[in-house]
Amino acid sequence: MMYPYLTLDDETEIVHSEMFSDSTVKVYIEKPDEKDGFHYASCILPEYRWQDISGFTDDEIKRYQTIIENNAHLIIELSQNGGFDNASGL
Repeated sequence: MMYPYLTLDDETEIVHSEMFSDSTVKVYIEKPDEKDGFHYASCILPEYRWQDISGFTDDEIKRYQTIIENNAHLIIELSQNGGFDNASGL
């Protein structure tokens, strides 16, 4: 199950998984692109291990790394509580 977390001003979507049995969380980033359809990448927390990167530049990944680092504590907490909507009581 993937839960929505954040939509950036350039239409980039950041979603996350539930916490897996090994205490990791997958953060998935996807951005629409006219030429390629979508650019995407995954980052595994808490190691910040990037995988399956397609279409993003190194500078974009650095930007997303900063966003994820600044929000990792929230993402990890939400991953244990069914995402933002469940944790917020909405």
